[in-house]
Amino acid sequence: MAQMGRPRAFDRGEAVRQAMLLFWERGYESTSLSDLKAAIGGGISSPSLYAAFGSKAGLFQESVELYLATHGQVMAPLRDTSLPPREAIENALRRSAKMQSERSHPRGCMVALAVMGACSPENVDINTAPRAARARDRADILRCIKRGKASGDFPPTLDAEAATAALDGFLLGMSTLARDGVSLKSLDAAITRIMTLLA
Repeated sequence: MAQMGRPRAFDRGEAVRQAMLLFWERGYESTSLSDLKAAIGGGISSPSLYAAFGSKAGLFQESVELYLATHGQVMAPLRDTSLPPREAIENALRRSAKMQSERSHPRGCMVALAVMGACSPENVDINTAPRAARARDRADILRCIKRGKASGDFPPTLDAEAATAALDGFLLGMSTLARDGVSLKSLDAAITRIMTLLA
């Protein structure tokens, strides 16, 4: 009869959640294995952590996936074709600003902030998932703008690519503003102003 392995001494889902918060707050390279073990708790050892996640990069990947499935859903209006394009874009921006300003988790956007400064050659691949998420948001904004031009909601002369770059740049910059403590009221006012680009 095969011997059963010893059960893990930690809750995997909670471990990923704690790691997500730590990566979100400190960034990938500034988060050490010791930091992760302390955040996860339960006396987890390095061998147990590696057995569960393969590597620090593997744990980061799962953390990004959790972020996108939860906090990252603020961008979902961009993919809701039942919403008018202007409403979809504005809802996504305002929901993002609100989420990024909440005190129940680190401020800002994890996929915008967690890989900043990750320049070491051995860490070049850890930006793959966040980069893909950012690219998806850009593509979704562009689709909304093109849909708005086709329906007459946006002017036919509107440069869709330029407007997308401006809105995406604003969205990414909002992470730094939120991290620096700029108020949600100020971010909302800035969204009202940036939306005039689509007039």
